[in-house]
Amino acid sequence: MVASFRVGLRVADVVAAAGFYQGLGFDEFGSIPGPDGRSVMTILQRGEVQLIVDALVGMPFPDTDRERRIQAGPRGLGVAIGLVVDDLAASYDYCRRAGCTITSAPRDEPWGHRVFECLDPHGYQWELSEPVAGDQPADSLEAARASWFDTPAASDGS
Repeated sequence: MVASFRVGLRVADVVAAAGFYQGLGFDEFGSIPGPDGRSVMTILQRGEVQLIVDALVGMPFPDTDRERRIQAGPRGLGVAIGLVVDDLAASYDYCRRAGCTITSAPRDEPWGHRVFECLDPHGYQWELSEPVAGDQPADSLEAARASWFDTPAASDGS
């Protein structure tokens, strides 16, 4: 199956990272072993999304300044990976047990989702969320703006 959306994550330990991401509901699609037999790339899939997890060291990439900066880290600075899950409490417990750094505890957001954020054991930021039943505002962007900037939501026509 060809995924319509792919995210590549560079990690120090492909096998450990792939195992962690499988715990978030991704299934292994395939893997490429390096000369020593250990995986240098694993492709995981969840629905229409593929995670391409490859090694920081051992890939046949040129030794460029950019490659050295990627290897030095931090991982994914400025990028947050959002994932809707079926059971936020179970995902939160899984991430805590797996060694994630929880950066925000589960909270209800004005746009109708319960959300928590964490840095995974490989340095990537994740925002996991679950829709809150019966709490879907008609204008979720306006609800978010009003919440973030402490302003009343605009009324229609007043």
